[in-house]
Amino acid sequence: MAELIESKQLPCSAADARQRIAENWQRVCLNVAEATAAAGRQVDEVHIVGVSKYVDALITSWLVDAGCRDLGENRPQLLDQKATWFAEHRPDVATEIQWHQIGHLQRNKVRRLLTVKPLVHSIDSERLLDEVLAEARRQETSVDVLIEVNVSGDQAKTGLPPTELPGLVERFFARPDRSSSSHGVQIVGLMGMAGWGTDPHQARPQFSRLRELRDSLVDQTDVDFPELSMGMSGDYAAAIAEGATLVRIGSSLFEGLL
Repeated sequence: MAELIESKQLPCSAADARQRIAENWQRVCLNVAEATAAAGRQVDEVHIVGVSKYVDALITSWLVDAGCRDLGENRPQLLDQKATWFAEHRPDVATEIQWHQIGHLQRNKVRRLLTVKPLVHSIDSERLLDEVLAEARRQETSVDVLIEVNVSGDQAKTGLPPTELPGLVERFFARPDRSSSSHGVQIVGLMGMAGWGTDPHQARPQFSRLRELRDSLVDQTDVDFPELSMGMSGDYAAAIAEGATLVRIGSSLFEGLL
C-alpha cells in the first residue's frame, strides 16, 4: 500500500485543501441525495462512509470538519492510530465519529480493533466471525458486523461465497453465546463490492443480488438486517437504486488533492 498523503505533501495550502475537501463533501452529499430521491427513497436512508485511507489524521480531520462523521479505514492499525489521534487532538469531535473497518480483517488484528468499537464491514469467514465474538466477550463489549459476500464471483475479491451465507447465519443464531445485553456480536447486514472493471450498469445486478441475499436472510431468521454496505465513488448511484444504506466514498472526497 502507498504511503498516506500528509498535509505537507499537498499540492496547495492547508487552507485551500480544507476548502476543497468541504466543497467535495457538499457535492458528494448532493449527488447522494439526488440518487436517493431518484430511487424513490428518503434521504436519511443512505449514509456516506468517508473512506479516509488515503490521507493522514490531520487531513482526515478536515473531512470531519466538513460534516462527515462516518470514517472508513482499510487497515485496523491505521484505524486505531487515527482514533487515538482524534481522542488526543480533537476531543471536540472524537466521540461523534463512527469508525468503519471496511478492509480485510485478519484474526490477529481483532483484539486491538474492538477497543474502538467500529462497525466491521468485512466479516468474510466463519472463523473470523467466531474470533470477533470471542474477543467481544473477553472485552465485555458489543460490536456490530456485516457479512461480506462475494456477489461478483471475482476471484480477486474477498468475501463469503453466497452459497455459504445461509449456513453461517443459521449456525451463528443457534449459538447461545452470540450476544447478551452488554456484550457479543450483532449481524446487522451485508457488504459487497462489484467486480474489478465493472461499470455501474454491470454492477447493478450484483448489488441487486446482495439485496436479495439479505431479504432471504430476513425470511430465514425473522430478524431484521437493516444495513447494506455497497457502492463506492464510481457506482454508488447504482447501489443506492438497489437498496444501499451505506456507501463507501473516498476518492471523490479528496478530488484535487490525491
